[in-house]
Amino acid sequence: MLNASFTVDPSFRVGEVDPRLYGSFVEHMGRCVYTGIYEPGHPSADADGFRQDTAELVRELGVPLVRYPGGNFVSGYNWEDGIGPRDLRPSRLDLAWRSVETNQVGVQEFMTWAKSVGVEPMMAVNLGTRGIDAARDLVEFCNVRGGTAWSDKRGGDPYGIKLWCLGNEMDGPWQIGHKTAEEYARLANETAKAMRQVDPTIELVACGSSHLNMPTFGSWENTVLTEAYDAVDYVSMHAYYQQHGDDRDSFLACAAGMDRFIDAVVSTADHVRAVGRHKKKINISFDEWNVWYQSRFAGEKNLDIEQTPRLIEDVYSVTDAVVVGNLLISLLRHADRVKIACLAQLVNVIAPIMTEPGGAAWRQASFHPIALTARFGRGTVLRVEPRSPVHETAEQGEVPLLDAVAVQGPSGLVVFAVNRSQTSPLTLDVDLRAFTDLSSAKHTALADDDPDAINTIGAPDRVTPHRREDPKLDGGRLQAVLPPLSWNMIQLS
Repeated sequence: MLNASFTVDPSFRVGEVDPRLYGSFVEHMGRCVYTGIYEPGHPSADADGFRQDTAELVRELGVPLVRYPGGNFVSGYNWEDGIGPRDLRPSRLDLAWRSVETNQVGVQEFMTWAKSVGVEPMMAVNLGTRGIDAARDLVEFCNVRGGTAWSDKRGGDPYGIKLWCLGNEMDGPWQIGHKTAEEYARLANETAKAMRQVDPTIELVACGSSHLNMPTFGSWENTVLTEAYDAVDYVSMHAYYQQHGDDRDSFLACAAGMDRFIDAVVSTADHVRAVGRHKKKINISFDEWNVWYQSRFAGEKNLDIEQTPRLIEDVYSVTDAVVVGNLLISLLRHADRVKIACLAQLVNVIAPIMTEPGGAAWRQASFHPIALTARFGRGTVLRVEPRSPVHETAEQGEVPLLDAVAVQGPSGLVVFAVNRSQTSPLTLDVDLRAFTDLSSAKHTALADDDPDAINTIGAPDRVTPHRREDPKLDGGRLQAVLPPLSWNMIQLS
């Protein structure tokens, strides 16, 4: 039996959890939109064509924010194609994913869906093939009350979209309209100024590096923020993780890599702040993250042109779900600077929710730690410093077998913890003497004798969280046993 411990004290504050930390992402890619959230003729479809079985799961997931419409898709997208009468909308070739885009869902339909499921929109503008004019016109269409050409085309009340992305992954050679850091910085800065002239209340996200291993990582952020610091509020981060070969230990430890990535971007942003003598802090929008087995993807250049193709519909196991839960722990641990995060994507495409055309919708294994963390991880994040056994991994170096964070909310304290050992239970001892009013504890865990177990359309509840024996809570100390390879939530009230 392994043993680990830490202390929780309300004085060890990291920061308040911004609810937008639990956001997600809907891109016009694969079956995320068509037959995912939208399928006229489906037995559950409403009058607007949106699947209500999917919508119910989105509400259960607890997503407060959804980024739209891309992703790589946005860098070749003309938003005007997706407004007005549907029978007059053109079908276009999307070069990002070599798909035929019918434009039956556009800004107006997305906003109808977002309102119906109770999510805030995060809108991206095309800085690949387009620029200032298209971006300012889109803000006018969405946010100006009326009396102008674009706002009058919208009809009805303004959408009041507050959060906007200035393009997507513009450092990536795969991106349509890829730019150097200097080119992007200048365009982002000028576009931001024009968008704010239309609506001064909006918040803006500048593109950071597409991932940690980009050759320009660090220098890209420095160049972009040096030029556009005063014009933006956030810098984006993107990261995807997968198991390589049989190296499950490294995969289970990948949140340590996310920690280092966040720390590096924060350091760069704060360096630019110091050099430029800026008053405000630039925070992080981690607006693409997930487990994605990219090694299984043939690559967009090898795709045949199709309408609504099945793209990267990864099936997630118990192990994947534990890693997703651990990545959420990392995001919470940085709640002082990570204010927005978007799990990519919401439905079908590397997603916690799966659907079949004309058929069922169901929860993947990864759905559960996301939904429970989004529901109960609200309040103030408290820093914990676990004393834990460690082991060596090929990709992440030496890492602790326990990873954990605590969140103090209005109804009590919640501890989220992962046991990274594949074989051994871990006895957790938590010093809670700083809290004098905790009297009960409840332990929920996601674990399975088969770490490769999955949910399917035929067995949608094969992998679910289970209530475990209540932890011992006595004299200000809590003791619980975490199963091998497990994600855990301990609620104290």
